[in-house]
Amino acid sequence: MVEEIAPQCSAKGCRATATWQLHWNNPKIHTPERRKTWLACDDHRPTLGSFLDARGFLREVTPFIAPESAAVS
Repeated sequence: MVEEIAPQCSAKGCRATATWQLHWNNPKIHTPERRKTWLACDDHRPTLGSFLDARGFLREVTPFIAPESAAVS
């Protein structure tokens, strides 16, 4: 029997349940339509978002509702 693990925050060392999706891309290596996704808990959404935004990578932040709604990459 395989134990299911709830989607977790992408912040280093954080194991909190994800509540946000941060959609981003690096325009130097990704096509404009390509989106990568980081998951974030409420505590780390601002810091992960700031990290991506400072580099010009952040495209959109949306609530994380269900594992089916996120393709983490």
